[in-house]
Amino acid sequence: MLISNISHFLNPHGNIVRDMPSEARELASFLTLIIEATTDFESESGFSTELPCNDKECSGTTHSRLLIEKDHEIYWWCSKCKEEGIITEWEGTHWDQS
Repeated sequence: MLISNISHFLNPHGNIVRDMPSEARELASFLTLIIEATTDFESESGFSTELPCNDKECSGTTHSRLLIEKDHEIYWWCSKCKEEGIITEWEGTHWDQS
């Protein structure tokens, strides 16, 4: 399971750091899309974000849910390959739609 503190990918202005390896930037962009989708819908039961899986080899879609009981962490998973992760420290970022 991938546990990501989104603030580790951000500069002091809250934007994704530009001078990091491309793989890290791609992951940060993927995570911000999940934050935006999850906080816009705010589902505690889970839903499809309609985002493709982060694994380019997989044809699944990403699902997510807001974990109220776990300090508002966002739990995400792929419907097909079962890749999964937790996003923390997302509240108040540019992608927080709540």
